[in-house]
Amino acid sequence: MSLGNLLMIMIGLSGGIAVGSGLVALLTVLDIIPRLAQLTRNQKKMVSLQWSLILGACFFTVIDLLDLKILLPLVHLFIMLFGGIAGIFVGLLAAALTEVLNVLPILSKRLGMKKNLLALLMAMVFGKVFGSLFHWLIFLHP
Repeated sequence: MSLGNLLMIMIGLSGGIAVGSGLVALLTVLDIIPRLAQLTRNQKKMVSLQWSLILGACFFTVIDLLDLKILLPLVHLFIMLFGGIAGIFVGLLAAALTEVLNVLPILSKRLGMKKNLLALLMAMVFGKVFGSLFHWLIFLHP
């Protein structure tokens, strides 16, 4: 295995771990699942909501990794269904973010960076910008 392949594996794993832990932290800090259960009056189904989130993430990860060609005839229907579900999730996440606007101060306090809140925010912004530029300019158009 070449050094370039090892570097790509490290970058991919670290990016996946960063995104996954960020999502879990966001869901935990904002209490998305309990809030969703409260809004839909389904507190008794909280465990089912949690498992549906976990199994959905695992299912779509496996689908993405396996690159299944069997689903080609159903691609358009599958994309519309997934797009609708993903849109609902992003909408719920955005609603929770507007409801709880103090996520970054809490995060900086827990990370011990209370004095460096601006640096944390700028690191997140520049990381997103450089990551997007890398993805669109280098990865997709070599």
